Amino acid sequence: MSYSLELRDVRKSYGDFQAVKGATFGVPPGTIFGLLGPNGAGKTSTIRMIMDITAPDSGEILMSGRPRISADLHRIGYLPEERGLYRKMTVFDQLLFLGELHGLGRAVLAKRIQSWLERLEIAAWGKKKIEELSKGMQQKIQLVGTLLHEPDLVILDEPFSGLDPINQGLFKEAFADLKRQGKTILLSTHVMEQAEKLCDHICLISNGRAVLDGELREIKRKWGGNAFTLRIEGDPQVLATLPGVDTLTVSPDDPQSAKVLLRPDANGADVLKQAIGLVRVHEFRSEEPDLEQIFIKAVRDGAQ
Repeated sequence: MSYSLELRDVRKSYGDFQAVKGATFGVPPGTIFGLLGPNGAGKTSTIRMIMDITAPDSGEILMSGRPRISADLHRIGYLPEERGLYRKMTVFDQLLFLGELHGLGRAVLAKRIQSWLERLEIAAWGKKKIEELSKGMQQKIQLVGTLLHEPDLVILDEPFSGLDPINQGLFKEAFADLKRQGKTILLSTHVMEQAEKLCDHICLISNGRAVLDGELREIKRKWGGNAFTLRIEGDPQVLATLPGVDTLTVSPDDPQSAKVLLRPDANGADVLKQAIGLVRVHEFRSEEPDLEQIFIKAVRDGAQ
């Protein structure tokens, strides 16, 4: 398979600390690829090496099947987790400056800036200074600056940080549109719900290592058949003590609803019989496991 971006056994240490311990994955073109993991897993360190901000200690980084070169960075749009805007500049001047760094002329930039500001519903703020904007609005400005030069590969590090649900929706629509245009997106996040809705492929990393990698649909199919939802009366935490239960997730909105992921050798009927002896079960149904369940198990198993 050809990849827009590929990492081969990439490693990075800071002193005695190994931040990335052999990252290997490929990002298929025209997809949304999730680089997922808990805080401190090595996601940002990996992205900084892709962007040539820091150099890997070893390993290879390739773009379109060949070693990455400096010129390739102009084909990438990078939205870092940290905000890097000039607070005293106006929104329009800030975006003009960012676009000119990529060699774009003012006439082209003016049209693109206006189009994106309207799309993200902040056109009225074009003459305001960055310091007058909320954190969520600043995040919108950073996204516009990331996309002005129409990159082929877009790298987003925790892009939903500071956004309310409405603005998260605007971002999701923009990402889906980029995908329809044939762009490739690498989305780094620790929020599994966002990744599950957006990503085609994922790589789960924990403690600097990849613990799960592949097409999301295939991963969920592999884990299917051993996930169940229960509605009960009683303490759902007792379900975690049942033989055969691997992980338990209790709904924060409904404490009487719980999801269990069973071990591969466990039988759903046997677990149900045991559950009935501890709590009153109103519902027990098989369903596709969600990414959070898979994530918890993969990270836990990878730490063993």
